[in-house]
Amino acid sequence: MIAPLFKQMVVSIEFQYFLAILIGIAFGYILERAGFGNARKIAAEFYFEDFTMLKVFFAAMVTGALGILFLNWFGWLDISKIFIPRTYIWGQLLGGAILGAGFGLGGYCPGTSLVSASTGKLDGMAFVFGAFLGTMSFGDVFYDWLKGAYLGGALGRITLPELFGINAGVFMLMVIIMALGVFWLAEKTERDWDPYKKYRKGPKQIIDR
Repeated sequence: MIAPLFKQMVVSIEFQYFLAILIGIAFGYILERAGFGNARKIAAEFYFEDFTMLKVFFAAMVTGALGILFLNWFGWLDISKIFIPRTYIWGQLLGGAILGAGFGLGGYCPGTSLVSASTGKLDGMAFVFGAFLGTMSFGDVFYDWLKGAYLGGALGRITLPELFGINAGVFMLMVIIMALGVFWLAEKTERDWDPYKKYRKGPKQIIDR
């Protein structure tokens, strides 16, 4: 756990582990209840049929960012105490592309694959094994070979408002506007997108997808 309360040792190490387990169980349960433990549910996003995951995670991102921003404004949270990982542009772009390719091909990200595996799905178990194998292989075999790309474009610990020289509140407003646009576009696409439309012979004909 890397939240400020834990970093400042306001609570004990034992309680940190206990709370981490509770949060993990709750998060996994919510993902499963939302259908994200099913590869078909997630893969449908790449066929422009179901944007549930996009909307859920975009909403979570905006909600979390707003919460941090307001807590900082009210003086209840010191943002400087929040851990920010270092940015490596080229390595993270490459990693994102690899993750996205696997996401599209198999329908799982690391978190949802664990949810799927925990419910006994074989494809989820295969993804968890693949993630473990890939992580170990990168660290033990490929790191030295890919070190230049992995550490390329180092910017240090920096946030997007700092990168673009924009006030945090203004940047958050821009993100909210963008999110609303994404939600509107996702809803419209779900309503209008029908790759089987040209094959339909009549309005009452139903094709099992």
